[in-house]
Amino acid sequence: MRAIVFDQPGDPDVLRLDVAPDPQPSADEILVRVHATAVNRADLLQRRGAYPPPRGASPILGLELAGEVLEPAGPWRTGDRIMAVVTGGGYAELATVPIGMAMPVPPSLSFEEAAAIPEAFITAFLNLFTLGRLQAGESVLVHAGASGVGTAAIQLARAARARVFATAGTRAKLDLCRELGAELAIDYHEEDFREHVIAATHERGVDVILDFVGAPYWESNLASLAIGGRLMLIGFLGGSSGQLDLGPILSRSLTVTGTTLRRMPLDRKIALTRAFSEFALPRFERGELRPVVDAIYPLDRAAEAHRVLEANRNAGKVVLRVGP
Repeated sequence: MRAIVFDQPGDPDVLRLDVAPDPQPSADEILVRVHATAVNRADLLQRRGAYPPPRGASPILGLELAGEVLEPAGPWRTGDRIMAVVTGGGYAELATVPIGMAMPVPPSLSFEEAAAIPEAFITAFLNLFTLGRLQAGESVLVHAGASGVGTAAIQLARAARARVFATAGTRAKLDLCRELGAELAIDYHEEDFREHVIAATHERGVDVILDFVGAPYWESNLASLAIGGRLMLIGFLGGSSGQLDLGPILSRSLTVTGTTLRRMPLDRKIALTRAFSEFALPRFERGELRPVVDAIYPLDRAAEAHRVLEANRNAGKVVLRVGP
Protein backbone atom coordinates (compact mmCIF):
# COMPACT_ATOMS: atom_id res chain seq x y z
CA MET A 1 0.00 0.00 0.00
CA ARG A 2 1.01 3.65 -0.29
CA ALA A 3 1.41 5.70 2.85
CA ILE A 4 3.02 8.85 4.18
CA VAL A 5 6.23 7.89 6.00
CA PHE A 6 9.31 9.62 7.38
CA ASP A 7 12.74 8.31 8.37
CA GLN A 8 13.64 10.79 11.10
CA PRO A 9 11.84 13.54 13.01
CA GLY A 10 11.87 17.01 11.52
CA ASP A 11 9.94 19.71 9.70
CA PRO A 12 7.16 18.90 7.21
CA ASP A 13 9.68 18.20 4.45
CA VAL A 14 10.58 14.86 6.06
CA LEU A 15 7.17 13.51 5.01
CA ARG A 16 7.07 11.50 1.80
CA LEU A 17 4.66 9.19 -0.03
CA ASP A 18 6.13 5.70 -0.25
CA VAL A 19 5.27 2.01 -0.11
CA ALA A 20 4.59 0.55 3.32
CA PRO A 21 3.59 -2.96 4.48
CA ASP A 22 -0.13 -3.74 4.38
CA PRO A 23 -1.65 -3.88 7.89
CA GLN A 24 -2.95 -7.24 9.10
CA PRO A 25 -6.21 -7.09 11.07
CA SER A 26 -6.62 -9.14 14.22
CA ALA A 27 -9.78 -11.10 15.00
CA ASP A 28 -11.42 -8.05 16.59
CA GLU A 29 -10.49 -5.58 13.86
CA ILE A 30 -11.78 -4.67 10.41
CA LEU A 31 -9.62 -3.89 7.40
CA VAL A 32 -10.54 -0.57 5.82
CA ARG A 33 -9.70 1.01 2.50
CA VAL A 34 -9.04 4.57 3.56
CA HIS A 35 -10.57 7.30 1.40
CA ALA A 36 -9.76 10.28 3.62
CA THR A 37 -8.03 11.20 6.83
CA ALA A 38 -7.45 14.47 8.68
CA VAL A 39 -4.47 16.29 10.14
CA ASN A 40 -4.30 16.74 13.91
CA ARG A 41 -1.80 18.58 16.08
CA ALA A 42 -0.77 15.22 17.52
CA ASP A 43 0.46 14.34 14.00
CA LEU A 44 2.68 17.43 14.03
CA LEU A 45 4.12 16.45 17.40
CA GLN A 46 4.75 12.87 16.28
CA ARG A 47 6.47 14.09 13.12
CA ARG A 48 8.77 16.20 15.29
CA GLY A 49 9.57 13.21 17.51
CA ALA A 50 7.73 14.63 20.53
CA TYR A 51 4.73 12.26 20.63
CA PRO A 52 5.61 8.62 19.91
CA PRO A 53 2.70 6.27 19.18
CA PRO A 54 1.51 3.96 21.97
CA ARG A 55 2.93 0.45 22.10
CA GLY A 56 1.41 -1.71 19.38
CA ALA A 57 0.03 1.23 17.38
CA SER A 58 0.91 1.85 13.75
CA PRO A 59 3.93 4.15 13.34
CA ILE A 60 2.16 5.79 10.40
CA LEU A 61 0.58 9.16 11.15
CA GLY A 62 -3.16 9.69 11.22
CA LEU A 63 -5.57 9.45 14.17
CA GLU A 64 -8.86 9.34 12.26
CA LEU A 65 -10.13 8.08 8.95
CA ALA A 66 -13.11 7.47 6.74
CA GLY A 67 -13.31 4.62 4.26
CA GLU A 68 -14.99 1.39 3.30
CA VAL A 69 -14.84 -2.05 4.90
CA LEU A 70 -12.89 -4.58 2.79
CA GLU A 71 -13.76 -7.77 4.67
CA PRO A 72 -16.81 -8.53 6.84
CA ALA A 73 -16.31 -8.62 10.60
CA GLY A 74 -18.75 -8.27 13.48
CA PRO A 75 -21.73 -6.17 12.34
CA TRP A 76 -19.79 -4.69 9.42
CA ARG A 77 -20.10 -5.92 5.85
CA THR A 78 -17.91 -5.47 2.80
CA GLY A 79 -18.46 -2.03 1.31
CA ASP A 80 -19.89 -0.42 4.45
CA ARG A 81 -18.84 3.23 4.78
CA ILE A 82 -17.27 3.81 8.18
CA MET A 83 -15.37 6.49 10.08
CA ALA A 84 -13.27 6.00 13.18
CA VAL A 85 -10.68 7.26 15.62
CA VAL A 86 -7.51 5.15 15.42
CA THR A 87 -4.23 5.14 17.34
CA GLY A 88 -2.32 5.57 14.08
CA GLY A 89 -2.27 4.55 10.43
CA GLY A 90 -4.70 7.02 8.87
CA TYR A 91 -2.21 8.44 6.33
CA ALA A 92 -2.32 5.23 4.30
CA GLU A 93 -4.42 3.42 1.72
CA LEU A 94 -5.25 0.60 4.15
CA ALA A 95 -5.78 0.63 7.91
CA THR A 96 -7.16 -1.57 10.66
CA VAL A 97 -9.91 -0.41 13.00
CA PRO A 98 -11.18 -2.13 16.17
CA ILE A 99 -14.69 -3.34 15.41
CA GLY A 100 -16.20 -1.35 18.28
CA MET A 101 -14.56 1.90 17.21
CA ALA A 102 -16.13 2.05 13.74
CA MET A 103 -19.12 4.33 13.16
CA PRO A 104 -21.32 4.51 10.06
CA VAL A 105 -20.74 7.52 7.83
CA PRO A 106 -23.94 9.60 7.70
CA PRO A 107 -25.46 9.07 4.22
CA SER A 108 -25.37 12.76 3.29
CA LEU A 109 -21.64 13.17 3.96
CA SER A 110 -18.66 12.53 1.70
CA PHE A 111 -15.63 10.58 2.91
CA GLU A 112 -13.73 13.87 3.18
CA GLU A 113 -16.42 15.37 5.41
CA ALA A 114 -16.65 12.20 7.48
CA ALA A 115 -12.88 12.16 8.06
CA ALA A 116 -13.22 15.54 9.77
CA ILE A 117 -15.56 14.13 12.43
CA PRO A 118 -14.06 11.38 14.62
CA GLU A 119 -11.08 12.88 16.46
CA ALA A 120 -12.45 16.42 16.76
CA PHE A 121 -16.00 15.59 17.74
CA ILE A 122 -15.22 12.69 20.07
CA THR A 123 -12.51 14.74 21.81
CA ALA A 124 -15.00 17.58 22.26
CA PHE A 125 -17.71 15.18 23.45
CA LEU A 126 -15.34 13.57 25.96
CA ASN A 127 -14.28 16.89 27.46
CA LEU A 128 -17.67 18.59 27.41
CA PHE A 129 -19.90 15.81 28.66
CA THR A 130 -18.09 12.69 29.89
CA LEU A 131 -15.44 14.56 31.89
CA GLY A 132 -16.75 18.13 31.90
CA ARG A 133 -20.31 17.11 32.90
CA LEU A 134 -21.81 20.01 30.95
CA GLN A 135 -25.58 20.25 31.39
CA ALA A 136 -28.37 22.10 29.61
CA GLY A 137 -28.54 25.68 30.84
CA GLU A 138 -24.87 25.78 31.86
CA SER A 139 -22.21 27.77 30.04
CA VAL A 140 -18.91 26.89 28.39
CA LEU A 141 -15.93 28.87 27.10
CA VAL A 142 -14.22 27.25 24.11
CA HIS A 143 -10.74 28.51 23.38
CA ALA A 144 -9.48 28.17 19.79
CA GLY A 145 -13.11 28.12 18.74
CA ALA A 146 -12.30 27.91 15.02
CA SER A 147 -10.05 24.87 15.38
CA GLY A 148 -11.24 21.37 14.57
CA VAL A 149 -12.08 20.52 18.18
CA GLY A 150 -13.32 24.07 18.77
CA THR A 151 -15.84 24.01 15.92
CA ALA A 152 -17.06 20.61 17.12
CA ALA A 153 -17.33 21.74 20.74
CA ILE A 154 -19.38 24.84 19.90
CA GLN A 155 -21.90 22.76 17.98
CA LEU A 156 -22.11 19.96 20.54
CA ALA A 157 -22.59 22.38 23.42
CA ARG A 158 -25.33 24.22 21.56
CA ALA A 159 -27.00 20.90 20.74
CA ALA A 160 -27.03 20.20 24.49
CA ARG A 161 -28.70 23.61 25.07
CA ALA A 162 -25.73 25.19 26.82
CA ARG A 163 -24.57 28.79 26.44
CA VAL A 164 -21.37 28.99 24.39
CA PHE A 165 -18.61 31.59 24.39
CA ALA A 166 -15.52 31.23 22.19
CA THR A 167 -12.17 32.84 21.51
CA ALA A 168 -10.47 33.13 18.12
CA GLY A 169 -7.84 35.30 16.47
CA THR A 170 -9.24 36.67 13.20
CA ARG A 171 -12.48 38.28 12.08
CA ALA A 172 -13.27 35.35 9.79
CA LYS A 173 -12.73 32.86 12.61
CA LEU A 174 -14.85 34.92 14.99
CA ASP A 175 -17.63 35.00 12.41
CA LEU A 176 -17.38 31.22 12.03
CA CYS A 177 -17.74 30.75 15.80
CA ARG A 178 -20.89 32.87 15.80
CA GLU A 179 -22.27 31.01 12.79
CA LEU A 180 -21.82 27.70 14.61
CA GLY A 181 -23.67 28.93 17.68
CA ALA A 182 -21.36 30.92 19.94
CA GLU A 183 -23.35 33.81 21.42
CA LEU A 184 -20.11 35.62 22.25
CA ALA A 185 -16.92 35.47 20.14
CA ILE A 186 -13.85 37.15 21.65
CA ASP A 187 -10.74 38.25 19.75
CA TYR A 188 -7.91 37.03 21.98
CA HIS A 189 -5.44 39.38 20.25
CA GLU A 190 -7.40 42.50 21.16
CA GLU A 191 -9.69 41.64 24.07
CA ASP A 192 -9.51 40.21 27.58
CA PHE A 193 -11.67 37.09 27.50
CA ARG A 194 -11.97 37.09 31.29
CA GLU A 195 -13.64 40.51 31.33
CA HIS A 196 -16.08 39.53 28.58
CA VAL A 197 -17.00 36.22 30.22
CA ILE A 198 -17.54 37.76 33.64
CA ALA A 199 -19.71 40.51 32.14
CA ALA A 200 -21.75 38.09 30.00
CA THR A 201 -22.46 35.83 33.00
CA HIS A 202 -23.25 38.70 35.41
CA GLU A 203 -20.04 38.00 37.35
CA ARG A 204 -20.86 34.31 37.86
CA GLY A 205 -18.36 32.82 35.40
CA VAL A 206 -18.73 29.80 33.12
CA ASP A 207 -19.21 26.21 34.20
CA VAL A 208 -16.74 24.60 31.79
CA ILE A 209 -13.67 25.80 29.87
CA LEU A 210 -12.00 23.87 27.05
CA ASP A 211 -8.41 25.08 26.83
CA PHE A 212 -5.75 24.35 24.22
CA VAL A 213 -3.32 27.08 25.30
CA GLY A 214 -2.11 26.01 28.73
CA ALA A 215 0.04 27.96 31.15
CA PRO A 216 -0.44 31.50 29.73
CA TYR A 217 -4.21 31.20 30.25
CA TRP A 218 -4.10 29.57 33.70
CA GLU A 219 -4.89 32.61 35.83
CA SER A 220 -7.53 34.02 33.50
CA ASN A 221 -9.15 30.61 33.06
CA LEU A 222 -9.55 30.08 36.80
CA ALA A 223 -10.89 33.62 37.21
CA SER A 224 -13.44 32.96 34.45
CA LEU A 225 -14.90 29.84 36.10
CA ALA A 226 -18.00 29.78 38.28
CA ILE A 227 -17.89 28.15 41.70
CA GLY A 228 -17.65 24.42 41.02
CA GLY A 229 -16.40 25.09 37.48
CA ARG A 230 -14.39 22.59 35.43
CA LEU A 231 -11.25 23.41 33.44
CA MET A 232 -10.52 20.86 30.71
CA LEU A 233 -6.92 20.92 29.47
CA ILE A 234 -6.69 19.58 25.92
CA GLY A 235 -3.38 21.06 24.76
CA PHE A 236 -0.47 23.33 25.61
CA LEU A 237 0.04 25.47 22.51
CA GLY A 238 1.24 28.34 24.69
CA GLY A 239 3.41 26.21 26.98
CA SER A 240 2.89 23.87 29.91
CA SER A 241 4.94 25.48 32.70
CA GLY A 242 4.97 28.71 34.68
CA GLN A 243 4.09 30.15 38.08
CA LEU A 244 0.70 28.80 39.11
CA ASP A 245 -1.58 30.03 41.90
CA LEU A 246 -3.48 26.99 43.15
CA GLY A 247 -5.55 28.96 45.64
CA PRO A 248 -8.69 29.43 43.51
CA ILE A 249 -9.00 25.66 42.96
CA LEU A 250 -9.54 25.10 46.67
CA SER A 251 -11.40 28.28 47.56
CA ARG A 252 -13.90 27.97 44.70
CA SER A 253 -14.15 24.18 44.41
CA LEU A 254 -12.75 24.05 40.88
CA THR A 255 -11.80 20.91 38.97
CA VAL A 256 -8.87 20.74 36.55
CA THR A 257 -8.69 17.74 34.22
CA GLY A 258 -6.24 16.76 31.50
CA THR A 259 -6.84 14.00 28.99
CA THR A 260 -5.60 12.52 25.72
CA LEU A 261 -7.94 10.37 23.67
CA ARG A 262 -5.12 8.43 21.98
CA ARG A 263 -3.86 6.76 25.16
CA MET A 264 -7.27 5.96 26.63
CA PRO A 265 -7.82 2.19 27.13
CA LEU A 266 -9.66 0.59 24.22
CA ASP A 267 -12.69 -0.50 26.23
CA ARG A 268 -13.24 3.07 27.42
CA LYS A 269 -12.80 4.42 23.89
CA ILE A 270 -15.38 1.96 22.59
CA ALA A 271 -17.86 3.02 25.29
CA LEU A 272 -17.16 6.67 24.49
CA THR A 273 -17.66 6.05 20.77
CA ARG A 274 -21.03 4.42 21.44
CA ALA A 275 -22.18 7.29 23.64
CA PHE A 276 -21.06 9.82 21.04
CA SER A 277 -22.77 7.90 18.24
CA GLU A 278 -26.09 7.83 20.09
CA PHE A 279 -25.96 11.56 20.72
CA ALA A 280 -24.43 12.86 17.51
CA LEU A 281 -25.11 10.60 14.52
CA PRO A 282 -28.86 11.38 14.34
CA ARG A 283 -27.98 15.08 14.56
CA PHE A 284 -25.53 14.78 11.65
CA GLU A 285 -28.23 13.06 9.62
CA ARG A 286 -30.67 15.88 10.39
CA GLY A 287 -28.08 18.54 9.59
CA GLU A 288 -28.00 19.88 13.16
CA LEU A 289 -24.27 19.09 13.36
CA ARG A 290 -21.76 19.40 10.54
CA PRO A 291 -18.04 18.87 10.10
CA VAL A 292 -16.16 22.06 9.27
CA VAL A 293 -13.56 21.42 6.56
CA ASP A 294 -11.05 24.18 5.87
CA ALA A 295 -9.18 22.52 2.99
CA ILE A 296 -8.68 19.16 1.29
CA TYR A 297 -5.24 18.07 0.04
CA PRO A 298 -4.21 14.92 -1.82
CA LEU A 299 -2.17 12.52 0.28
CA ASP A 300 1.09 13.36 -1.47
CA ARG A 301 0.73 16.97 -0.25
CA ALA A 302 0.67 16.00 3.42
CA ALA A 303 3.65 18.26 4.10
CA GLU A 304 1.73 21.28 2.85
CA ALA A 305 -1.26 20.34 4.99
CA HIS A 306 1.03 20.18 8.03
CA ARG A 307 2.37 23.66 7.29
CA VAL A 308 -1.17 25.06 7.19
CA LEU A 309 -1.96 23.63 10.61
CA GLU A 310 1.38 24.70 12.11
CA ALA A 311 0.79 28.26 10.93
CA ASN A 312 -2.72 28.21 12.41
CA ARG A 313 -4.16 29.29 9.07
CA ASN A 314 -7.03 26.81 9.14
CA ALA A 315 -10.59 27.32 10.29
CA GLY A 316 -11.92 23.83 10.94
CA LYS A 317 -10.24 20.63 9.81
CA VAL A 318 -7.51 20.08 7.24
CA VAL A 319 -8.29 16.86 5.37
CA LEU A 320 -6.16 14.53 3.25
CA ARG A 321 -7.84 12.69 0.38
CA VAL A 322 -6.31 9.21 0.30
CA GLY A 323 -8.43 7.25 -2.16
CA PRO A 324 -9.49 8.13 -5.70
